[in-house]
This record gives sequence, structure tokens and C-alpha cells, in this order.
Amino acid sequence: MLYFVGAGLISGAVVHHPLDPARYTKIAIIGVLVFLAATVVNEFLLAVDRPAPPRAILVIAASLLLSFGIGMLSGGLQHFADFPDRSATLVPLGITVSFIAFVLKDADSSWRHVFGPLGLAVLLTAAVSFFGLRAAADGMAETSGESGHSHGGGTEQETTEHDTKVGTPAPASGSSGPESSVPTDAKSGHEKDGHGH
Repeated sequence: MLYFVGAGLISGAVVHHPLDPARYTKIAIIGVLVFLAATVVNEFLLAVDRPAPPRAILVIAASLLLSFGIGMLSGGLQHFADFPDRSATLVPLGITVSFIAFVLKDADSSWRHVFGPLGLAVLLTAAVSFFGLRAAADGMAETSGESGHSHGGGTEQETTEHDTKVGTPAPASGSSGPESSVPTDAKSGHEKDGHGH
């Protein structure tokens, strides 16, 4: 439970950090402490064979690295729609960091696994995820750009209010916009004809 809580706090902090750096830095630190507490409990207090001091330092460092790797991967996947550009970088980086940290943390593993076939497969997975998520992020940016345009001029409600005011003179002949082409009755304020577009 401590592992999951710590990784969850870190994942949220890593993704949302640009929104409020001070706040999410504190959340990340708390997540790291929780994750390290889980490491101490599982690797030292509950373990039958406790590691030697050099190995213990490596396990703690690898656990810290693993917490950030999982946080980047988890947070990037969960919040891709919110931060597509940032998540496109966090996900492949999280895959790579998590793999390296897991290899270091495992007592039966060695650095050769990082540079072996499994490490190559992880690197290819990270590369594919980067280019795939980058393309998806670019597609989302283009879609939001097409639908984000706005029209000029007043709203329909503003035009109606203007036309229904009693005694309001017609716009000047040199004015621009749809209102200038619509004749009005000075006594009633209503339009004689239909709307001109």
C-alpha cells in the first residue's frame, strides 16, 4: 500500500508541477518519503536476508529512481489529454527510468540486463511510445486549433436589443456590420424587412 500511495503522489506531482511548482514539489517530497518508507519496510524489516550496507544504499537509490520512473509513466498516461506535450516525454522517459531502476533494485540482476536484449526491447518500446504520443499530441493541437476560432461582431442578443429600442436611429451609412444594411422604422424601432446577411 505504501508503494502505491508513494507512486501515486509522485505521479501527480510530476505531471502537475508546472501549474504550481511550490505545491507539487512538496507533494513529490512526501511521495518520495512514503515510497522510501515502503522500501525500508519490505526490503529490511520484513526481509529474511537483509542486504549489506553497500547493497542497502543501492536498493534505496534504485527505489527512489523507480518511484520517479513509475510516477512519470503513470502520471503521463493518466493526464495525457490534459498535458499531451509533457506526457509524450514523460511516458517514454518513465519506461526507461523504471526499467533501469528495477534492474538495479533486483539482487539477482546486473547491468548486463540493461544493455542486453531486454534492455533493447525496452528502449524500442520507449522510442515507439515517444513518437506515437508525439504524433497524437500534434493531432490534438491541430484539432483544438481548428475549433478554437471565434467570430467578430456583436452577439445576436445584442443586435436584437439594438433593433428593438424605440427611437433608436439607424446606423450611419459608413458603419460596418450587418446592422448597417437593415432599415429600421424610427417610430416603432422594428425592422421593415428580414435580416440581411
